Amino acid sequence: MPPNSAATRDMRRRDLLSAASAATALASTPLAAFAPARGMGEVVRGRARQLASGPYRPPDHPLPAGLANLGYDAYRDLRYRPDRAIWRTEGLPFQLQMFHRGGLFRDPVQMFEVQHGAARPIPFSEDLFTYGLQRPGPLPADLGFAGFRIHAPINTPDRFDEVAAFLGASYFRAVAKGVGYGLSARGLSIGSGEPGEEFPAFRAFWVERPAPGARGLVLHALLDGPSAAGAYRFEVTPGETTAMDVTAALFPRRPLTSVGLAPLTSMYLFGSEQPRRFDDFRPEVHDSDGLLTDDGRGQRIWRPLVHTPQTRVRDLDPGPARGFGLLQRQRAFEAYQDLEAHYHERPGAWVQPLEGFPSGAVRLVELGARSEAEDNIVALWRPTAPLAPRREHRFRYRLTWGARPEPASRLARAVAWRGGASAGGRRRFLVDFAGLPEGGFDGVESRAGASAGSIRVETVQPNASIGGARVSLEFDPGSAANSDLSLTLARGQNSVSETWMYRWIA
Repeated sequence: MPPNSAATRDMRRRDLLSAASAATALASTPLAAFAPARGMGEVVRGRARQLASGPYRPPDHPLPAGLANLGYDAYRDLRYRPDRAIWRTEGLPFQLQMFHRGGLFRDPVQMFEVQHGAARPIPFSEDLFTYGLQRPGPLPADLGFAGFRIHAPINTPDRFDEVAAFLGASYFRAVAKGVGYGLSARGLSIGSGEPGEEFPAFRAFWVERPAPGARGLVLHALLDGPSAAGAYRFEVTPGETTAMDVTAALFPRRPLTSVGLAPLTSMYLFGSEQPRRFDDFRPEVHDSDGLLTDDGRGQRIWRPLVHTPQTRVRDLDPGPARGFGLLQRQRAFEAYQDLEAHYHERPGAWVQPLEGFPSGAVRLVELGARSEAEDNIVALWRPTAPLAPRREHRFRYRLTWGARPEPASRLARAVAWRGGASAGGRRRFLVDFAGLPEGGFDGVESRAGASAGSIRVETVQPNASIGGARVSLEFDPGSAANSDLSLTLARGQNSVSETWMYRWIA
């Protein structure tokens, strides 16, 4: 693995997922071939149902000590050889490279290539990797892999860039044209933000050999953990935005009361809020700066993220399933001043539920973090009712990655906010909205509210630099310890902007 590759640059924060990840070994029946009439997805689905019908058995495939004890920097020496990439010499539109087991990534993941109705194992070999200064000693032939990454021409037609990586528990992430790695997604969340969070893991992948000229790559994954097993199908289509169409079948072993569907995981350390919680030369440090929700009927709510030492779990906008995403809206290099992390190039991810999502709410989990190496933000769909055991739960969604992965909207976007002290213990907030719809600033008014304390609008001004408006608010918290502040631009009875909603904490 290249020492500065995007897939490894933020690997330290995988402490969250790898230390706790546990999943069952595959059932003993070989899965080398399957009936084409049934299809790969049905076979994996049957395997997940079979696993869930019995007790969970954690994996038992220990690593040699020389690999198990590798630190972060030493693990980066274990690099897949690009000249050995799967399909590299065959002129196909995608290539695969594997991740070595070691360090944090200890559990094996079985890999198969599917072609003409048969699944062929992709075997481990030391010849596939270079080891740098590491000398782990002779390795067993059945060592297996920790995960894999997908390469395809995404920025230029003559170069295969890394576009997606599946590594650690059920975590995966992707890039799009012009943006790098940042936040992650997961196959399933159980108990996020609660004591004893569970990390089910992808145990095996079956990757369908792409046809020449194929735009997408199809792969299937088997998930298992103490509380549930599952079968997943991903169709990955890279481009200006990278789309993943995800179909999942879950088989709970017990009632899943704290389950999260289509979970996203990110990092927010600090932004433009005052007072600053970190003594850092950079003005802002985050992979995502807000959560956007869309009810599908024209209302959007933008919630800037907040770093707090205490864990905060909130269920937002309850009802039928809605679109949601963690986004990085601050795109100016000057906002971060970081020549290594390139936070201005981090992607956002948007979840569009398509089928099978039960009634529930978007859950936002905000955790304390000591550094940017820790993922501390989770957004997911939390069903109202538990998922019952001994039955199948199927759902389907589209996950889109990119600089602006959310669907286009006529509403002005809340792109920046700033806060500071005002007289008498009050607080002043400035909120910028970009891209006012037809009619521009003419007739635009603001509507503000606070769940505790009082708030008033001081000014509403045009902001020509972003083709929008700037609103100045003064908030008096009184005796409140926290308050949800909201602001919307309107023209007459019609909203012309998203609703900016910010959780103020004393």
